[in-house]
Amino acid sequence: MRLNRALVGLFALFLASEVRYLIAMPKPRVYVETTIPSFYHEARTAPDIVARREWTRRWWDGAPERYELVTSPAVLDELTGGIPERSAQRLALIRDLPLLPLEPAIAEIVQAYIQHKVMPADPGGDALHLALASYHKCDFLVTWNCRHLANANKFGHIRRVNALLGLFVPALVTPLELLGGSDETESE
Repeated sequence: MRLNRALVGLFALFLASEVRYLIAMPKPRVYVETTIPSFYHEARTAPDIVARREWTRRWWDGAPERYELVTSPAVLDELTGGIPERSAQRLALIRDLPLLPLEPAIAEIVQAYIQHKVMPADPGGDALHLALASYHKCDFLVTWNCRHLANANKFGHIRRVNALLGLFVPALVTPLELLGGSDETESE
């Protein structure tokens, strides 16, 4: 009987510490790249495009409760191009997100990515998004750019170059990958 009370007491202490941990645990930081607001408002009807739009919308609807969403002036600049009405919709989606500052060191990181052939030689494009997310230690960079960013075949190279530069390595993911629940809070 004494052992049972001791076990119950230990279990209660364990639960209390877990609750405190979960309450105090910060939300993962997610860098929202240009393709996310673009796909959220995508009008094309090809099946693969419709699927990405729906996955993006489903992820976006629950994202603010689960993540600290951030973006950058680079995303705002990219979204201002194109048809003005569509640009306005895309910009409205992310208007309340904090902007990560473009620190001087980020330009050096972009050049290193280009030099090491991590990204194409467009310093205002994918290399800049990766540099911002890495420099500001974002847990995730969410994108539909599966050619240069959310590409498992490139991730090892990105990880090695970031290690050489002493940078954090964000997980490069699509909204679909972030739709699933965590093993800690949901069961299948």
